[in-house]
Amino acid sequence: MKLTLSVIKADIGGYVGHSESHPAILAKAEECLAEYKQSGLLIDYYVTKCGDDLQLIMTHQQGEGSEKIHKLAWDTFVEGTELAKSLKLYGAGQDLLSDAFSGNVKGMGPGVAEMEIEERESEPVLIFMADKTSSGSWNMPLYKMFADPFNTIGLIITESLHSGFAFEVHDVKDHKKITLNTPEEIYDLLIYIGAPSRYAVKAVYSRATGDVAAVSSTQRLSLIAGRYVGKDDPVCIVRAQGVFPAVGEVVEPFSIPYLVEGWMRGSHHGPFMPVSVADSKPTRFDGPPRVICLGFQLAEGRLVGPRDMFDDVSFDNVRRQANEVADYMRRHGPFEPHRLPLEEMEYTTMPQIAKKLERRFSHLD
Repeated sequence: MKLTLSVIKADIGGYVGHSESHPAILAKAEECLAEYKQSGLLIDYYVTKCGDDLQLIMTHQQGEGSEKIHKLAWDTFVEGTELAKSLKLYGAGQDLLSDAFSGNVKGMGPGVAEMEIEERESEPVLIFMADKTSSGSWNMPLYKMFADPFNTIGLIITESLHSGFAFEVHDVKDHKKITLNTPEEIYDLLIYIGAPSRYAVKAVYSRATGDVAAVSSTQRLSLIAGRYVGKDDPVCIVRAQGVFPAVGEVVEPFSIPYLVEGWMRGSHHGPFMPVSVADSKPTRFDGPPRVICLGFQLAEGRLVGPRDMFDDVSFDNVRRQANEVADYMRRHGPFEPHRLPLEEMEYTTMPQIAKKLERRFSHLD
């Protein structure tokens, strides 16, 4: 059957500060989506959180970019925002950058990842959700999943993976895109996705079948708003098994706490820590950045699950390493490389400071 899997998220209020989502907000979203399922618009749904971000996971047959689906998500966020305001939650409605819905939530603040698929005989999907980081944070793990044989042995020994994958890469500043094929264009691909502040992997496709393998949200809140309003906190959907990497190959890239943009005020580099949903409540310097993963089996559109994929002792060592890296990076204080480079500070107070002091600069002799 033709099926669309949509993950739409927004930060509509933090509890306490930017650290957590209030249970009442999750309950309100559950109430809203239950009505849409009862009406038949949704086949199934699951509501969760990652830090202070509300996550709506939905299955339906309306296709990608459906106005009906995006409207129900927007309305859910608006209702949640009103509740957040009544609870005086921090930054209530901060990801809602418009006063009125205009047909699609893209460009309005919420993050979106969607894929329309033909459901296979067995359809395992893994949904990654992040807090305190930016949209390019999926570049390294997606590369490792779909192009690195040291991570994914299936690329070498499984015929259906051996022909490689196509990566759709977005230039989030110039609003352009390019598709590069692996393995033959790996070096070209890495030139771009190795710069995640500008280039983000939007989607990955199997070259053997043309089927979509992964999609991510690439919205950059600061570029939309023209100011710092919070980090992007992206989401990513990955299909597993069969013509795609195995579940274990999909989660393996998170066995290293690689550095990502975000953390305090969205202005620092920090280690990406894979945690259970229960532990996705960053408090130390508003971090370190967190990533969760929920696994589902799709069954005629029903979301069978979830399994909390990082709620596993095999990730204890990477969490320990992440804390050590966090200690090391924090000791740099306001200096790079802990603080982001100047070009990434243009949406903070940096422009105002530069303007105030510009007359005090003089030319070198």
